[in-house]
Amino acid sequence: MKRLLFFVLGILPLVTWAGNNNSTRAMNDMTMQTIKLDTPVGPLAANLYLPAGIENPPVVIVTGAWTTVKEQMPAVYAQALVDQGYAAVTFDFRGWGHSPNEIRFLEDPKRKTEDIRAVIDAVSELDLIDNSHISGLGVCASSGYMLDAAVGNKHLKSVAVVAPWLHDKKMATEIYGGEESVSSLIAAAKEAQNSAEQIYIEAASLSNESALMYQTPYYTESDRGLIPEYDNQFNVASWDGWLNYDAQQSAAHLDQPVLMVASESMALPAGTHQYLANANENVDSVWFDGVSQFDFYDQPEIVGKAVTEIVRHFDNSL
Repeated sequence: MKRLLFFVLGILPLVTWAGNNNSTRAMNDMTMQTIKLDTPVGPLAANLYLPAGIENPPVVIVTGAWTTVKEQMPAVYAQALVDQGYAAVTFDFRGWGHSPNEIRFLEDPKRKTEDIRAVIDAVSELDLIDNSHISGLGVCASSGYMLDAAVGNKHLKSVAVVAPWLHDKKMATEIYGGEESVSSLIAAAKEAQNSAEQIYIEAASLSNESALMYQTPYYTESDRGLIPEYDNQFNVASWDGWLNYDAQQSAAHLDQPVLMVASESMALPAGTHQYLANANENVDSVWFDGVSQFDFYDQPEIVGKAVTEIVRHFDNSL
């Protein structure tokens, strides 16, 4: 498969500690606990970040860009939120990172939205936090998933998204080369879905032109996103759900206060503008000048400014 893009961008769940894998680490003015969330979608590996000296802090569930794991940009934002007195939960989606599943590396918006909903329910049962004050923070692709998960969700009180990638089917068709190209990718996805073996391609590479993201910043840099925990794989079956996804559909249905942190220099500002045009007055935005998609992920000054706006939003909401 040729290079696909280069700029990209019930039952109450139980909460258990991760047995012999459980660990607690002290980091400056916070602790991080490795936990396992037992949910209706299966066990999900998670990290719970707690600020020191604050009893039962409000908590934020943080999710990252497509193909990523909890140790990448979710950890960056979790630590920045803890510095502001919030607890944070990051987790690996089913089949990614340390969360087991027979289907691996599937970037399926519907499936990942279900995972977020399951985690919200699980976090509402956690000790050590104020689980009456749960917020959500999505970065890049998971912005759409987090917004979808918020619709009608009684536990989630407020939402923020950073560098949101919010495409609808029309945008996706334009981004991925037109009708013929998209039809080819969806056909490849259907073939992969019917294959006896799952079909993966490399997610990010500096040398493999067939990778999902060829010579893309952040994902190919070992001091940024190319960390040992990163799976760096993409299930070809993902194209069906991804290209047919409409991240715009939640805009008019959200009740919670929502803040969008964006820039005209990010990957898909048009998606944010369209979402804002369709949303009600509960959805607001702040725009930074000249900030790229990838700098939103981990650059300290940008993350600090984004978290300042997010915390102000959460404080006012809660």
